[in-house]
Amino acid sequence: MKLLFKQRLFSWFDSYDIYDEQGNTLYVVKGQLSWGHCLKIYDSGGREVGTVQERIFTMLPKFEMYLGTAYAGCISKEFTFFKPRYNIDCNGWQVEGDFFEWDYRVLDRGAVCVAQVSKQLLNWTDTYVIDVKNPEDALCALMLVLAIDAEKCSRK
Repeated sequence: MKLLFKQRLFSWFDSYDIYDEQGNTLYVVKGQLSWGHCLKIYDSGGREVGTVQERIFTMLPKFEMYLGTAYAGCISKEFTFFKPRYNIDCNGWQVEGDFFEWDYRVLDRGAVCVAQVSKQLLNWTDTYVIDVKNPEDALCALMLVLAIDAEKCSRK
């Protein structure tokens, strides 16, 4: 299953539209006013299905994930020198990025690739393609991409 993740060009807070392969809107992400990034995820019917909330005052960036209103886990960046690396404590995923931070591989505990994320260049806004092996993992993969994009935005 492929998702196209596009940031909106004109908005006060972070806003994204997520499309399926046929161009149908699957999710809409809206940023909220808060300390740190707070991104609410809505399905195509307008129901809130998840939240990515940045923890503030941490040594390395951390983002809490909520499925609906239930805490699902934490995405945390590891200290590395050349390639970015993230852990997700709710499902044992590990994320490895390339040197330019454009492409990422999401691996499970057995080092099997569960998703790949690629940044599309030459766009006005941040645009990623998320290729998820199991459609049930799409929302968690989306939350991961939101956290990575927010972390990169905070750093720059």
